[in-house]
Order: sequence, then C-alpha cells, then structure tokens
Amino acid sequence: MTPESKSLTDTDDPTLGPPSGCPAHGTGPGGLRRLYGPEAEDLGAVYEKLRAEHGSVAPALLHDDVPIWVVLGHGENLHMVSTPSQYSRDTRLWNKLQDGTFKPDNPLMPHIAWQPICCHAEGDEHLRLRGAVTGAMSTINFRGIRRSINRYTQQLVNEFCEEGEADLVSQFAEHLPMAVMCEILGMPEEYNERLVHAARDMLKGTETAIASNAYIMEALMGLTARRRAHPQEDFTSHLINHPAKLNDEEVSQHLRVVLIAAYEATTNLLANVLRVVLTNPGFRAQLKGGQMTVPEAVEQSLWDEPPFSTQLAYFAKQDTELGGQRIRKGDGLLFGIAPGNVDPRVRPDLTANMQGNRSHLAFGGGPHECPGQDTGRAIADVGVDALLARLPDIQLNCGEHELRWRASISTRHLVRLPVRFEPKEKEVVEPRPLGRPVPIQREGHQATVSSPPPGCPASGITQAAPTTAEPPARPGLLRRVLLWLSGR
Repeated sequence: MTPESKSLTDTDDPTLGPPSGCPAHGTGPGGLRRLYGPEAEDLGAVYEKLRAEHGSVAPALLHDDVPIWVVLGHGENLHMVSTPSQYSRDTRLWNKLQDGTFKPDNPLMPHIAWQPICCHAEGDEHLRLRGAVTGAMSTINFRGIRRSINRYTQQLVNEFCEEGEADLVSQFAEHLPMAVMCEILGMPEEYNERLVHAARDMLKGTETAIASNAYIMEALMGLTARRRAHPQEDFTSHLINHPAKLNDEEVSQHLRVVLIAAYEATTNLLANVLRVVLTNPGFRAQLKGGQMTVPEAVEQSLWDEPPFSTQLAYFAKQDTELGGQRIRKGDGLLFGIAPGNVDPRVRPDLTANMQGNRSHLAFGGGPHECPGQDTGRAIADVGVDALLARLPDIQLNCGEHELRWRASISTRHLVRLPVRFEPKEKEVVEPRPLGRPVPIQREGHQATVSSPPPGCPASGITQAAPTTAEPPARPGLLRRVLLWLSGR
C-alpha cells in the first residue's frame, strides 16, 4: 500500500483546485493531460507519456476537463474488470456525475448516462439482464451466420469487382457488419446511411452525439414494439420472449448495446486486418504461405489495434489502491484496452508474434466480458478470407503515409483504404436457403437452431427470391464433412 493521500481526481476540497483557466487539476507534472482536443491527436503517445509520468494508473482529463483515472497496465485492467466487489459499471456511483462536474450536455453523456442494461447492472439484476442477452445469442446459428457472411461478402465484392478499384472501408468494412447485424437483429427496414453515420457519430463524442443517440434509440424502440406485437425468428424476438421478461425499454437499450458495439468494433477490426495485409509484406506472405491463418491474423490485430481503444468507465465502490495510486470511493476509471495491450511488462517487444495468444483486452473480461465476441470474430475471419480469395492480387492504391484515421477517446477508425486489382467478373451468389422454425428458449437451456434468422440486404446488396425447384441430391459423406469444415 502507498501512503494515503488526497485523490488526484477528487474535487471536494476547493483549496486544491487549479487557478481559473488552468488546464491542470491537481499537482501532476505539467498538470493533468487531456484525452481530447489538440493535445490528444495521438492518444497512443499521450498514454505512453502518462505511463512514464505516473506508472500503470494515471490521472487525466476527459471532455470539459472532467478528471478521471486512466488504467494503463495490463494486469491492473484485468484486476479492475474482474473484481466486482471493488469496481462497478454503475455510472450513478461516479462522484463527478453526482457533484455536477460532468454536465448533462457533455458529448460523452451517451456513454455515461445510466441505462437499464446489463453493462450497468450488478448482482442479481446483472444476472437477469445478462442471461437474457446470452440466451438470445444462444439461438444464433453460427454455421448459418458464417454462410451468410460469405454470401454478403460475395455480393459486396460483386458491386466493385468490375471496376478494378475500391475503397475497402466505405464499400466493404462499413457494410458487411451492418448486413450481418441486420440479419441477426431482424431490422432490415431500419438500415440506411443515416443509421451508419449516427452510430459512428455517437461513438466519436461529437457535439451532435446526443442527437445521434436519440435517432438510434427511436429506431430500436420501433423495432421492439413491432416484435412485441409480431415475433419473428430473430435476436430481438428471442430477447423479448426470454424468461427474464425484459420490458420494452430494457429490450431497446440492449439492442443498442449489441448493435453499436458489434457494428463499430467489427468495422474497425475488418479495416485494421485488411490494412495490415496490404501494407505488411511479411504478414501477407505468412497468410499466403500457410504460416498464419486468418483467425490468427485477426487475433494479432486485436492485440495491436483493438477495435475499441478504451471503454467508459468503471467506478470505485470503496476506497482502494490500484497501480500504486490511491483510488477514492466514487472515482471513475477508464478501461485502457489499447494501452493495456502494449504494457511493456507483458509485451516488451511489440514486434513479437502474438499468434494463439488470446489474453488481450479487446473483449474486456470479468462479468462484463463482451458476449458477442464470437460474432465479431466470425465476420472478420470469413469476410477477410473470402475477400482475399476473390481478389488475390489486391494492392494498396495510395502511399501508406497517405492513410488517415478519425480518432476519439473510444475508437480509432480508418477513413479510407483505397485498393486496386485486375477487374474481375461478377460471380453468381447462391440465394439464401429457406429456414425452419427456431426452438423457443427455455430457462437455463442453450437453444440450438437449424437455420439462420431471416436476412436483410445491406446497401447495394440484392437478395434473390427463394426458388421452388427440387432440391439437389444430397452430397456424399466426405463432401458434407468438407462443407461443414468450411462453414458452408
């Protein structure tokens, strides 16, 4: 234990506050560093400066100069997310929210405002809400979803393959996850460019983030009402009909969590993996030569460039210590995913191969570990593999130094990934097979399904109508095994 001292994020004593106009809050070297604005254009560099100045847990400033602790160490992050007796996701515990330091119009309010969701719950309530989400996810047929991912990939590539060039962010990475999430949630009519923009805008913490969040919630509440009245075989209907009996607000808020987290995270993951393949000859050679599989490439990317760089936030339930810092009850702590992944104590050599190592922080940990990580991995694994198979000669169509990112405290999003290749003919894409009813969930039962839920076309994707032709002859045993292994 370190000697007890006044918390650097405590504002209870006005005599300890900074002079008017001073960006610092406390007595750290040079004042507390901002995690937003011009001083934080390169947040990775800011985190390393904080690590050098304060160690594995450091004081910093959020938007509007709201104090918070940043957890930089890998072990400290794991301890925080895995110790619910000391740290909570219930934002109502935050002293900066209670005393008015964090104001209602703060652009990060959509991340902080308490909601009736499992992410903010504890104890029995967390078990009830989390059980409903995992129960609904248990109805997802991952073999069917992998077939859908491949089918959507082929359809998206068909949209630009004859041109010989494309932008893999706007024409692929931003569309594939939304197409898959539309199929899983059962909301094809809600998908449009405005929804995509609103999702990203909310995560960037811009001045319009609150309005974007309201637009998303309006769409999801409408979906909830329709499925309550007319259930279908999709995630939303299973969430509504789970024995936990979520009300409409709880359902729509959980749909928001699933949609935003899965969509943005997987978009970033796809773009990051493809960028490395296109800019790192050794990485690509390992993929082509069989020394690395696409799933291993995805795990490497989850270490080096996690889709979410940080997560807001955890809150101390009692006075405690973390990383040599005295944490006061009610203090907020930023879950440092990206800085934790490059902690020199666990990765002294950042160029070392991390294949097969899943101890990264990309999907969190403890009671709030991401329940949809298998879906994100599947989209990236199948999508990247299918794209490279269709366009094996694909090359970056600009200098690597010309690539640009849009960064926020939560994410780092590649703006464009221009590529060129020899023009290819469109390929015939199989129509989606007709499905059969999904078994109704039973409490404590992991439901299985025999077909994927109804699909929805993303922008630019057309879906063939089902045919009534006689089914083809059943393939032989060896062929069925090969098809199963390939996820088809």
